[in-house]
Amino acid sequence: MKALYIAATGMAAQETNVEVISNNIANMRTTGFKRQRAEFQDLLYQVYRRAGSETSAAGTQLPAGVEIGSGVKTAATPRVMSQGNVQPTEGELDIAIRGEGFFAVQMPDGRTGYTRDGSFQRDSTGQLVTIEGYRVQPGITIPSNARALSISTDGIVEAFLDNDATATQIGQLQLTRFANKSGLEGVGDNLFVETAASGSPQTGTPASNSFGNVLQGFLELANVNAVTEIANLIAAQRAYEMNARVISGADEMLSATSNLG
Repeated sequence: MKALYIAATGMAAQETNVEVISNNIANMRTTGFKRQRAEFQDLLYQVYRRAGSETSAAGTQLPAGVEIGSGVKTAATPRVMSQGNVQPTEGELDIAIRGEGFFAVQMPDGRTGYTRDGSFQRDSTGQLVTIEGYRVQPGITIPSNARALSISTDGIVEAFLDNDATATQIGQLQLTRFANKSGLEGVGDNLFVETAASGSPQTGTPASNSFGNVLQGFLELANVNAVTEIANLIAAQRAYEMNARVISGADEMLSATSNLG
């Protein structure tokens, strides 16, 4: 009975849905995290009577056919790249992006990663790095004698050196955007990498040419809404249970058939 296999695809799809939701909930407190959602498509159909086929020599046609679907499949789990809330941290090197763009960082394998997580630190040489030690691009070196570090909304990094009465510019933050940012591939450590679907990176200065601005002393929170995720989880559980009931019903029908003899 095909109903068994059709319902099984439904259970598998909802299992994937629950996994996506659980990952969203697990990362509710992950800086710069972007939630995902599961999207589904129906499978192939078996056509028993095709709509529009002739039903008589007079040329009459079927207004509707008979076709039975094969179930459902997970088509994609795109990321929702909406802005997360920004939270003050008072950290001198904590930087939030408000608007469009990603920070670019140099990964150990030579690739460039992109992140919305601006919880930066400085390494032993004064380089601005991520929590994992990946250098922010373009490289910014903070001198050991720098004090009163400030970062403007357009990404200019300034500091007072030694006993100078005026601030000195020591770097310029840049942001990167993509034509299809949902096409980026997540690789962990709050990083994304470019794919053929995302398009080529476009680099620019914060607060210019539709790029977002940056906020010193703030971090962007995950764009996960707990109430929405719990509601989605309950809906997925109910859909899973309904597909399980279909399997039980089909099993009972097969059992009744086998007992006819």
